[in-house]
Amino acid sequence: MRAAGQEQFQNVCRQWRQYRKLSQLDLALAANVSQRHVSWLETGKSQPSREMVIRLSEAMEIPLRERNRLLKSAGYASVYGESALDEPAMAPVLDALNLVLDHHEPLPAIVVDRGWNVRKSNSAAGQLFASAGVSAEMLQRVGAGDGLNLALLTVHPEGVRRFISNWDEAAPAFVRRLKSEAVATGDPELKARFAEYIELAGPVADNEPAVSNLTPVLPLELDLNGLKLSLFSVISTFGTPQDITTDELRIEAFYPNDATTKAFFANAGSDGGRA
Repeated sequence: MRAAGQEQFQNVCRQWRQYRKLSQLDLALAANVSQRHVSWLETGKSQPSREMVIRLSEAMEIPLRERNRLLKSAGYASVYGESALDEPAMAPVLDALNLVLDHHEPLPAIVVDRGWNVRKSNSAAGQLFASAGVSAEMLQRVGAGDGLNLALLTVHPEGVRRFISNWDEAAPAFVRRLKSEAVATGDPELKARFAEYIELAGPVADNEPAVSNLTPVLPLELDLNGLKLSLFSVISTFGTPQDITTDELRIEAFYPNDATTKAFFANAGSDGGRA
């Protein structure tokens, strides 16, 4: 999505509806308004109230940051705030994240934001990163500076990608996910960053796998200098976020896909606290 603040409400609303693959009738039914009203909003014949913008945003499941942009495009002030994780109001959220990370031991779990920056991780994730050679030197080599960005580490030829033995199978799904997030974001800087990640991934075959070859989950196969691990992930988000930071955080919990990987993490134990 393009930045809403530079456009008319009707254009941004239409772009989001089309991105969600909704007809005007679909959106009208979801928002409990008439199809004619949706049509008039998209043609500029009617101007939305603040409440209507919020109702349409909820119907299209627009992220909170983008809802603020949609409100601004209609001439209204932002509604949703953005808090730092260490602010007192975020204490229940931080406690919940820590609880999930701790309970997932001895398996890896990480918390990332909308830019795929790792905000928190448990000790098992730290051990996995260490096994993959993630160090200050690697971060400098891939251009990550002092930050740990999961997307950059995954696609960069000098990052974790060189340990992904089934890159040809895993890359298409990962690149599709990056493309989808690039299309959805209203942040030009973030969109450009995702475009860089997609370019770093290089040519990726986008063919759908044969139905006969489909497995319950697409595993991530790692070969860490002879240590072969097979993992899949489950992504969790907050169910009722009302703050932009909370809305954009997601927990990626990894699970073993075979007995060898299960035994590795069971035997590894915990070396320390959360990162």
